[in-house]
Amino acid sequence: MILGSPGARKASTGQPGARPGAPGAAAGALFVLLASVLWGTTGTAATLAPHVGPLAIGAAAMGIGGLLQALTAWPLLRASWSALLRHRRAVVLGGGAVAVYPLAFYSSMHLAGVTVGTVVSIGSAPLASAVLERVVDRRRFSRRWAAGAATAVVGTVLLCAAQAAAAADGDGARQPGAVVAGVLLGLVAGTTYALYSWTAHRLMTRGIPARAAMGATFGVGGLMLMPVLALTGGPLLASWSNAAVGGYLALVPMFAGYVLFGLGLARVLPSTATTLSLVEPVVAAVLAVAIVGEGLLPAGWAGAALVLAGLLVLTLPAQRRRAQVIRP
Repeated sequence: MILGSPGARKASTGQPGARPGAPGAAAGALFVLLASVLWGTTGTAATLAPHVGPLAIGAAAMGIGGLLQALTAWPLLRASWSALLRHRRAVVLGGGAVAVYPLAFYSSMHLAGVTVGTVVSIGSAPLASAVLERVVDRRRFSRRWAAGAATAVVGTVLLCAAQAAAAADGDGARQPGAVVAGVLLGLVAGTTYALYSWTAHRLMTRGIPARAAMGATFGVGGLMLMPVLALTGGPLLASWSNAAVGGYLALVPMFAGYVLFGLGLARVLPSTATTLSLVEPVVAAVLAVAIVGEGLLPAGWAGAALVLAGLLVLTLPAQRRRAQVIRP
């Protein structure tokens, strides 16, 4: 579902930051997909610093990346300051979700494996996002959106189950308790991902430019993560390789990725953006097999194919419908 659909027009008509009928949903989908490809590299990159804990990795990646977002958006933040103060609850709520997300996400991958942690974290986000939009915004979804999202979610579940089975058959199988804990943390990550996507989009529909909304949300989250980084980040400075991993995660997937995500979120609904990001676990699974050495059964590849099929169903209408674009 895109911003130009009837339900979305009703929800956002009259917002100062919108241009009715402007094209951009297809570009928005592309921005989100590019961001998701970058995010799909995070799990594999984190394994290159095995002596750095998941809390340190998460705090460094999202904390530094979030502060960089706020810094580069500073002129827009100053110009939008009064509007951001009026919607400070959404900013703080989104910032809190930004702070919790990486801690849960990297811990989930650490406990359950790169593929399972990524699949659960990202695969649960579209459902959480849909619940938020349905309960809070009273937004109904088209049958096409439901079909595309359901196909992609089924694919993520199949991919997760196949990866868990492959891990159980391996010599270094993970403890069941650790996998369960990783899955639960993945659900926390998916919920917080949906929450900060929703709050950022809400700020944009209130007339706040996309970069200012993302900069404020991620800047607050980055500040919240600084104490965690101070307490756990020592191993990142223990070697150049560890520092390089931390720098890569902060600059590429977290900073550049979320700049792209913000551009996409200004053009498509949060539920659509979180569903499009299901390409991330597919990228993560391929990299985990090719580089980390995690096994993947044929059912896993079938799940990946279902994810891609669901995304195709979801994105094709964006090229034929009119969309409403929020100021970047």
